[in-house]
Amino acid sequence: MINYTDRLTHLMRDIVARVPALSFIDMDSVLVFARFGRLHTAGAFATCHCLTLPPSDPGYYFWRDRETGAITRRSEWFRMRSPSVTLDGRAMTYLISFALPRFCDQSLDRSRKERFYRRESDAWIAKLDTVVHELYHIAPDGHGIRRIERADGTESANCHSATFFAEVADMVTTYLDSRPDPAMFDFLQHDFETLDALHAGVSATSFRAFPSYPQRFLERLAEQPPCDPALAGVDVDPWPNTRRRDVYTEADLRVRRFTLDTSRRLEPRAVTICAA
Repeated sequence: MINYTDRLTHLMRDIVARVPALSFIDMDSVLVFARFGRLHTAGAFATCHCLTLPPSDPGYYFWRDRETGAITRRSEWFRMRSPSVTLDGRAMTYLISFALPRFCDQSLDRSRKERFYRRESDAWIAKLDTVVHELYHIAPDGHGIRRIERADGTESANCHSATFFAEVADMVTTYLDSRPDPAMFDFLQHDFETLDALHAGVSATSFRAFPSYPQRFLERLAEQPPCDPALAGVDVDPWPNTRRRDVYTEADLRVRRFTLDTSRRLEPRAVTICAA
């Protein structure tokens, strides 16, 4: 049975070794995992998640009266922060998730990257483009998602500028022009059903609490700031008594088998992360 996330991890290691624009990426600090995504449904093929974002400034939610506009109640003060993911004692800085089986069946047709790949035989490169796309989201300083510069040198809040897709396509070309071993990416050339038949199944690394995975979360401040006089008398909603996971290790990883309609866990033990 093919482990799709292992193959993607090996491919990413080869890409960052061959594409100068991505050479700063340390794949030992990037965890690739899978989420379930049905075919022929809307949704991302893959997503890059940063784990190094600093905690947000303290804040609170509030509710206003529709007629008067006056604040009628508020939450307790909280901040947003990132969880910690550590594998074999090494802190992960980014997670990259792939939606299976949806990722396997993407095409260039009517996509924003279609214009960069002309030949009919290039159809499978839509997947290679997506892999490079997610790597390109990793910021060179290792903090957050890469900001895209406008023509005047200022940063845009949009992570997908007009030039972003062209730059990704250039990196795909750079990688292929370096003549990598075709065995590195041959698995991308098949749709999900073909891949499943060829390998008697498609598996991938996921988190134990599937479909949940480590994400930034809201945390109540242990010491609540003094009440703003302007909000005196406003009801304060107590913080929900639910604990969010903030620490993950290799013990939280599992291997699952993915099918067209669902996924199931293959083994109860933690998985071994593939290395180059």
